[in-house]
Amino acid sequence: VQLVESGGGLVQTGDSLRLSCAVSGSTFAISTMGWYRQAPGKQRELVAAITSGGIVLNYADSVKGRFTISRDKARNTMYLQMTSLKPEDTAVYYCNAAAVNENYWGQGTQVTVSS
Repeated sequence: VQLVESGGGLVQTGDSLRLSCAVSGSTFAISTMGWYRQAPGKQRELVAAITSGGIVLNYADSVKGRFTISRDKARNTMYLQMTSLKPEDTAVYYCNAAAVNENYWGQGTQVTVSS
């Protein structure tokens, strides 16, 4: 399974951004997918998770009501729509795919929110 993120960038407080994660390879093996983020000096944290069938599992409390995770199986792509961005959302955002006994990561995309 290969994951490639895109859509990051530099935005201002209150702006919106949509991240994409293109999935290729043995996608049939994937059970759940998610977006994680890691800010400088902090541990990587789960932002949102979704099943392979498109059922949203959970959001981090800090992004509830502002971020929306979704998956387009026909395009083999997962999205993270981010609205009302805050400086504390600044981080490298990673796409994750979980299969039996395997965990896959993308290379990450930087999101920077200026105040």
